[in-house]
Amino acid sequence: MPTHTRIRMFNTKDTYPNQSLDNDLCQAVRAGNTVYVRGQVGTDFDGNLVGLGDPQAQTEQAMKNLKQLLEEAGSDLSHIVKTTTYIIDPRYREPVYKEVGKWLKGVFPISTGLVVSALGQPQWLMEIDVIAVIPDDWPNAGGQA
Repeated sequence: MPTHTRIRMFNTKDTYPNQSLDNDLCQAVRAGNTVYVRGQVGTDFDGNLVGLGDPQAQTEQAMKNLKQLLEEAGSDLSHIVKTTTYIIDPRYREPVYKEVGKWLKGVFPISTGLVVSALGQPQWLMEIDVIAVIPDDWPNAGGQA
């Protein structure tokens, strides 16, 4: 029996057609009762950018992605234990963190925030990745995603 489940597998040559990459990745991994979610940006799962030039709108889309991926893994936003948020401009901190805060009200995860010089595509203004758990008494805890 596999020790983990890979969710939404993809190859980077499909998601980064403007770059010469060929890496096999996935959007999330469920390992036991822990879920690791790849950094999410302001693109939907079809690769369409939401919110060109708008860090709040990109964050909203990233949080929608996180919600969906966690649910596919058998968890949800309330079980996030750690977030790491990357922004390319310190002025984006307020709109990004306010949007994340709307989605994680009452959750109280630990959080790391970084200002970086760039992300994987020039139009991306922010990125967020999370680690979540699936409690033993959660309805999907024993099943596979």
